[in-house]
Amino acid sequence: MKAIRITETGGPGVMKLVDADVSRPGPGQVRVRQTAIGLNYIDTYHRSGLYPVPLPSGIGLEGAGVVEELGEGVKGLKVGDRIAYGVGALGAYAEMRNLPANRITRLPAEISDETAAGMMLKGMTVRYLLRATYKVSAGETILLHAAAGGVGLILSQWAKALGVTVIGTVGSDAKKEIARAHGCDHVINSSTEDVVARVKEITGGRGVPVVYDGVGQATLMTSLDCLRPRGLMVSFGNASGPVKSFDLGLLAAKGSLYITRPTLMSYTASDADLKETADDLVAMVKSGKVKIPVNQRYALADAVKAHEDLESRRTTGTTVLIP
Repeated sequence: MKAIRITETGGPGVMKLVDADVSRPGPGQVRVRQTAIGLNYIDTYHRSGLYPVPLPSGIGLEGAGVVEELGEGVKGLKVGDRIAYGVGALGAYAEMRNLPANRITRLPAEISDETAAGMMLKGMTVRYLLRATYKVSAGETILLHAAAGGVGLILSQWAKALGVTVIGTVGSDAKKEIARAHGCDHVINSSTEDVVARVKEITGGRGVPVVYDGVGQATLMTSLDCLRPRGLMVSFGNASGPVKSFDLGLLAAKGSLYITRPTLMSYTASDADLKETADDLVAMVKSGKVKIPVNQRYALADAVKAHEDLESRRTTGTTVLIP
């Protein structure tokens, strides 16, 4: 089978399409023939070395496909089942792979393979952000950066379904329309508008109780300045680069603020937490309250181009690779 491998870290060009073998599934594993693979910003961190991984390595954390073989001891699954996953070992950029049976989710007929491949990692991220890191309540107003991105479009819809008012930031006027169409009540073009001033205007000078920030270094101070006293900044990504140093005294000076740096892996570490998170996501998508916009498709062999477009902000919503 074909798979993407990296033997060094760096730009998109370090990814190579190679021939690879897949062993028989071991105890507790299933072999999956993949039909669609999710592209996520965290993939670029593994590729670049921002998040170090042992080399050589596969890449990718999310995909969907069909079970082709069961390992010893696997219960509750059968050959032919459609499944998806969004956490676990690297290696999603492949035509076929073995996966732990206890870390995958069976798909209902109402959810397509492409939708599933694009929703698991980002959708489960949204679920823990809204329902665990900070449990939003109807009537609240929140701030979301990169509202036209993959996580942003899902979070806006989910929050809207919960009765929350969403302020979203985007980088262009074209992306403003995309964000509005997916649940944002107010959209700010951060390239041309003063985000802090607009947030204070929208909230009557109070600020917001929580900011969801997947951008990182470039938006750090803006996020803090948009919070009300004792508000929470949720820094869950590094699209503009990581926050490398931080003066805790700023939290006191700006109103006894809180800050957290959560990860999906921590919130789905146990099988029970993973199941609850995945089941909530599947239910929301099945209900139609959250739609997964698959706006870009690339062949697996074109993974380099997909990464180039993602990092150049030429993509919106969800992107999938097709084996």
